[in-house]
Amino acid sequence: MYVSIVDYGTGNLNSVSKALEVAAEQISKKINIKISNKPKDILDSDRIILPGQGSYRQCALGVKNIPGLWDSLNEFVLIKKKPIFGICVGMQLFSEQGYEEQITEGFGWIKGSVKKIKINNKDLKLPHMGWNEVNVLKKNDLFLDIKNLSHFYFVHSFAFEAKDEKDVICVTDYEKPVVAGILKENIFGTQFHPEKSQSNGIKLLSNFLNWNLL
Repeated sequence: MYVSIVDYGTGNLNSVSKALEVAAEQISKKINIKISNKPKDILDSDRIILPGQGSYRQCALGVKNIPGLWDSLNEFVLIKKKPIFGICVGMQLFSEQGYEEQITEGFGWIKGSVKKIKINNKDLKLPHMGWNEVNVLKKNDLFLDIKNLSHFYFVHSFAFEAKDEKDVICVTDYEKPVVAGILKENIFGTQFHPEKSQSNGIKLLSNFLNWNLL
């Protein structure tokens, strides 16, 4: 299996790569991991991971500034319909637009937008940082053998607001339910960082490698 981690100048690329290696070992799966921003590498992959760290606008421009990368990701997801896993801002880019810094266009694969989390509880701070429970809303193969309300690691101040609740796979509580994961057909993403979430994150990555869309 050929897995590409998209390199557009942001994200914990080496941490994601190492976590993927561990995940593959646990399921005895032979994978070829490549960190790349070349459109050909993206299109030749069996599945890809789109990491993201920083602001929505910074990440969107990072992808757009690499010739052919935005279009190759669209082709991979919408035409080839192969599995993609977006992490943190990588997942947020699945939306139609983000409101961080200024309104910025996303891929538009999932209807919705990314806006700053509003909290009234003065004991809660932004960014939402650290371990938090994840409530899985619907049964799926990606959270297979992961106990519900398991803890995953978050670092974010903005959250995905999906127009269709059916696209929300899991939530976390931060004064109110906040989208923690998105799933639509071959498109999967989490607001939390699996590569920082120890055994639960490794299991999630293993499930992604095993994910059968048929």
